[in-house]
Amino acid sequence: MARAIAGVGASLAIVLALTACGSPPGAAPSASAPSATATATVTADPTPAVEVPVAAATPSPARRPVPPVRVVAASIEVDVPVVPVGVEAGGFMELPADPAIGGWYRFGADPAASDGNVVISAHVDSPAYPIGPFSRLRDLPVGDVVEVTDAAGDMRKYAVESVTYYPKAELPVDDLFARSGARSLVLITCGGEFDSRTGRYADNVVAIATPIT
Repeated sequence: MARAIAGVGASLAIVLALTACGSPPGAAPSASAPSATATATVTADPTPAVEVPVAAATPSPARRPVPPVRVVAASIEVDVPVVPVGVEAGGFMELPADPAIGGWYRFGADPAASDGNVVISAHVDSPAYPIGPFSRLRDLPVGDVVEVTDAAGDMRKYAVESVTYYPKAELPVDDLFARSGARSLVLITCGGEFDSRTGRYADNVVAIATPIT
């Protein structure tokens, strides 16, 4: 955002006081002599023209994100399409109903971004569908390669750094969904014990991978 800074100029006025002297009373008149008054004329030098370049006021257009469309972790037989998702009414990340489809958090980083985390999540299972491929995230070995392909057809590789179980109440949301900082790929699903009363799992399984350059 451009900010205009206005400067305030101060002017300085200089006043010159002139006094006149007269002859004392009764003094004999003296012969008058012609007097000459010299007037000095001061001419200021012209101010040179100064050309100041002006930067365009229109901001550069924002980069349009390129969504991921596929994620592959060959060692655990994960190969799923990915669609953009947002936030549901309860404040949780939206997820596709089918566990065989991953959801990319569209308010975060995309694979082509220079910083921030690319977050892709999927249900581990669902009453209306078979158990999902992300159920195998827990078996993803550290050092394995995960491939993400975006809508432009570009494929990027990531090396797995960690696979962690977090109780849902302790999930480090701010860190995992960071929009700035080091680039990472974050894969999330459910895990741990299943509570039949609530229909929810106790934990989240989180795999973090870093770009391979």
